[in-house]
Amino acid sequence: MEIVTQLLPFVFLIAIMYFVIIRPQQQQAKKHAEMLGALAKGDKVVTNGGLIVEIKKVEETFFAVKFNNDVEGRLVKDAVARKYEDEA
Repeated sequence: MEIVTQLLPFVFLIAIMYFVIIRPQQQQAKKHAEMLGALAKGDKVVTNGGLIVEIKKVEETFFAVKFNNDVEGRLVKDAVARKYEDEA
């Protein structure tokens, strides 16, 4: 009985950490993965570096992207921060 009373605060601490830290991170990662899967040709995205690029082709682990009229390149899917919404 004494061990249970000593371990009870640790159990509560672990439960609080799960609901405050771990679970929200898992939900955010799931939403980001869903967003990456829904991206298609013509969508604009913001990269982790702050660049706004347009997707030209969706590949398995990369996006073929267009930076401006003359510059095209490939972008790793993990480097996409979010979808860009025009504020026009």
